[in-house]
Amino acid sequence: METSTYQLRCRECGKTWGNQPRSICEDCFSPLEITYDYDSIRQRISRDLITSRAPNLWRYRELLPLPAGYLPSLPVGYTPLVSVPRLGDQIGSRRLFVKNDAVCLPTLSFKDRVVAVALANARSFGFKTVACSSTGNLANAVAAQAAREGFKAWIFIPSDLEPAKILGTQVFGAEVVRINGSYDHVNRLCSQIADEHLPGEPGSGERGSDERGSDEHGWGFVNVNLRPYYAEGSKTVGYEIAEQLGWKLPDNVVVPMAGGSLITKIKKAFDELILLGLVDPKPVKFFGAQASGCSPISTAVKQYCDEIEPQRPKTIARSLAIGNPADGHYALQAIGKSGGWAEDVSDHEVVQSIQLLAESEGIFTETAGGVTVGTARKLIHQDRILPDETTVLCITGNGLKTTDVLADAYEAETPIAPKLAEFEAYLAAKAASLPAAFVAAADSSTAAVA
Repeated sequence: METSTYQLRCRECGKTWGNQPRSICEDCFSPLEITYDYDSIRQRISRDLITSRAPNLWRYRELLPLPAGYLPSLPVGYTPLVSVPRLGDQIGSRRLFVKNDAVCLPTLSFKDRVVAVALANARSFGFKTVACSSTGNLANAVAAQAAREGFKAWIFIPSDLEPAKILGTQVFGAEVVRINGSYDHVNRLCSQIADEHLPGEPGSGERGSDERGSDEHGWGFVNVNLRPYYAEGSKTVGYEIAEQLGWKLPDNVVVPMAGGSLITKIKKAFDELILLGLVDPKPVKFFGAQASGCSPISTAVKQYCDEIEPQRPKTIARSLAIGNPADGHYALQAIGKSGGWAEDVSDHEVVQSIQLLAESEGIFTETAGGVTVGTARKLIHQDRILPDETTVLCITGNGLKTTDVLADAYEAETPIAPKLAEFEAYLAAKAASLPAAFVAAADSSTAAVA
């Protein structure tokens, strides 16, 4: 891919900035994003070309900001789009699908996508150390892929992060800095480190090694100075949904919202596919999902407000606990212009929804997925999503990362001796609480053994 096919552009004033590790326009202080030469891309891309490639996110490389000649080493992405009729029966949808990034490689969340694209550019810009502020999944993804690609990694996290996510970062050899504060405090610190303590541009020769461990090229913070490149990785969720539906767009997409970027990038992906003639034009409604203990975007939607009031997070869904969402304004636009809506669910509903998805479809999601399922249930009951519409729920992370929220949901069974009589007594004791069909099947099996 030629570098000239993409560059940074200000989302508000439209000024272009070429390609560099920068996320803010110096003229109007608005966020930057990647823009593409779609006329050039249209001449080179097709459904047949995409489907002829390996099943990973790199199959969409013309639509990603990848340096010329970049050769990826990890098969990230192309996760299953799963029909979930049993879940649909439970919540009232007859055309329900789950986009299951709980099995995304290498660290079981959609953050593997954004990190893969960010690190491709970190190498190009000359960074030797990469870093991030994270609510957990991003920490895992940066640590793992940094190890794979030979970067040093520094990870900044709130001190109350789930133990599994902390361990899932440390195991890759990253330096983990725990901060007493919320994610918003952590992110503010990382912005200061990127902007103040490590000044200069990669390759400028203005900075040497210092006591903070920086190298001559500084640090590439994937969600600060590399953020525009990082964010583009999220588009691949949208490309895959369309391709896996037979190159068709769904009627509805329900997306968990933390900073608000994912929902905007899925919309961008759909818009690009239409623009390039890869799918037929179709209106898609975008629905945002948040936890009630941290719901700045959904609160603004429900109050018909254009401004987002920051909140202090208090929820078990820590991966969504961003009280001052960086892309909240653009998420509001994506939701509003599509005719969608946003909802939020309590911690109790989050746990119930995790269990519902697991018990009905065998998919174990983390708390963010519980938020998505619980929100979808509310939206269907409100008739905002209709039963016969094609609806996709975005499950963004694996339940093995947040098992602590289920610690009180299940009791440890008393072990029994390995004897048939012991099992028969156990089964009799359980009969009153087990479904009749289960007991009948168990009785039949026991009789056969006897």
